[in-house]
Amino acid sequence: MVLLLLLAMLGPLWAQEESARVFSARCSFCHGADGLGGERGPRIRSDRGDLAKLIREGAGTMPPMQLSDVEMDQVRLFVRRLLRSNSMADLPAGPIVPSKGPKQDWPFYHGQLSGNRHSTLRLINTSNVQQLAPRWMFNVTSPGLHEATPIVSDGVMFLAAVNEVIAVDPRDGRQIWRYRRSRTAGLVGDTSSGINRGVSLDATRVYTVTDNAHVLALDRKTGKLLWDSTMADIKENYGSTSPPLVVGNVVIAGVSGGDEGVRGFLDAFEASSGKHLWRFWTVPAPGEPGSETWQGRDIAHGCAATWFTGTYDPEAKLVYWPTGNPCPDYDGDERKGDNLYSNSVVALHPETGKLAWYFQYTPHDLHDWDSVQVPMLVDMNWKGKPRKLLMQGNRNGYFYVLDRLTGEFLQGTPFVSKLSWSDGIDGKGRPMVRADATPTKEGVRACPAVEGATNWFSTAWHPGTQLFYLMALEKCTIFTKTGGKWESGKSFYNGDTRNVPNEPGKKFLRALDPNTGKVVWEVPQTGQGRTWGGVLSTDGGLVFYGADNGDFAAVDAKSGKPLWRFPANANWKASPMTYMIDGKQYVAVQAGPTVLVFGLP
Repeated sequence: MVLLLLLAMLGPLWAQEESARVFSARCSFCHGADGLGGERGPRIRSDRGDLAKLIREGAGTMPPMQLSDVEMDQVRLFVRRLLRSNSMADLPAGPIVPSKGPKQDWPFYHGQLSGNRHSTLRLINTSNVQQLAPRWMFNVTSPGLHEATPIVSDGVMFLAAVNEVIAVDPRDGRQIWRYRRSRTAGLVGDTSSGINRGVSLDATRVYTVTDNAHVLALDRKTGKLLWDSTMADIKENYGSTSPPLVVGNVVIAGVSGGDEGVRGFLDAFEASSGKHLWRFWTVPAPGEPGSETWQGRDIAHGCAATWFTGTYDPEAKLVYWPTGNPCPDYDGDERKGDNLYSNSVVALHPETGKLAWYFQYTPHDLHDWDSVQVPMLVDMNWKGKPRKLLMQGNRNGYFYVLDRLTGEFLQGTPFVSKLSWSDGIDGKGRPMVRADATPTKEGVRACPAVEGATNWFSTAWHPGTQLFYLMALEKCTIFTKTGGKWESGKSFYNGDTRNVPNEPGKKFLRALDPNTGKVVWEVPQTGQGRTWGGVLSTDGGLVFYGADNGDFAAVDAKSGKPLWRFPANANWKASPMTYMIDGKQYVAVQAGPTVLVFGLP
């Protein structure tokens, strides 16, 4: 009641504030310098001086209030604090409407705990995908790189941005609740860019990480903060960017800072209370097993960050987590050896954090090829025998197949042609590194590029086609080494990279046969090789992806034949997902700050 009186008193001021806020949230088709959903899209401010025109509607029924200038300023300040509250979870939650027909949720970052971004939905298929069109949009409005995947569960879609979670109705984007806290000052590296890739769920809570390396639990129905647990100190260059992994009553989260000299680790918390349960260090302390693989002073700031979300096998009861590059990135003089457990996948027991096995893809990495690509878990007949596999398209240019129960190396084959750093992989999975690819002070050309032959963006395996889909980049980079020591508040590269003159990168959507590792088909893309979106496959015979020219597109999962495109003009940094509610299938993807949701007529 007090708020209603204040709004009536404010009159034109409220109209100005609210119009700017609503327009900013709803102007989904507004084009900035980068096109629809671009990071330089419209920025609406609510100060009077920024308005081109202020329209006053007819007088209300309440007589005008006579306030002094001081009193009016106080009212303005109070309302602005309400609108720009540090946490908006205390606003009343809207109704959650249950599905009135068949539904299929997307309850995890990749849709499945296995990490396979494949859906059994087939209402949208090769015969009708040409009719796919935008159904609704939602503008997150928060600044940042917008790399999140929407999560859908029990009639609610959960969106995320840096230090922010939004619950909306998956039918039309109607907001249910929003939680927000302020960005943290003084960050370095990825977290200073405002990166957050989404949330995780259990039956009653929503989990997210913050830019300053906290894990938060929110009430699913209201967005109320339930607990807040700290993982690390930002003064040591830590942050966090990707959704936790929830296994029963255990919430497992990783840290970023893999180019800033952190000591990588995984933390586990009790889901019900936020109590810390265990920590697994990805860089051993001096004297611990594995520390012999670090010879020199840089073991103290060895990185091997855990910034991307792992996967889980409920039968084997193992968590599989990918790890990042060692530090300094391009200078190995003070970290001689293999540098465990950098550039690896570690298999852990979720209750204790104890190591079951590990596999290192790139020992003694000197090119920033962290191995935080999706460790996908697949059950299939591999070379004629049923196998429980872990498959990964690695940033170093090789496609790996491992036995996920033991960590045994089964196969490693290149999926890009521009691969000059290695002459292949031996029978134990160790790359045969070429000395002429090592960074020097003058600079050395090596392939793949520093961005990698692929990166963290999502991959998919289709049980019908038996194909593995990924985005590949054909590109090289000039790597240099400079030397130096770690400093708080600074990156720890000890070198630099630059593009090779007259050698632009080129992106491809590729389908691999896991039995041979060979490329079955590919879709060449036009663009500058700068997009960071992944793929989605469905039982409708489709593969969806964000193309390098800014289109959102779908191809035939068997042949790669182009079937549909939507000119979103987006610089993709997120991967698509799909869900069904009220008997209707939708496909969603984030393009800059705008979540695009597509459906059939």
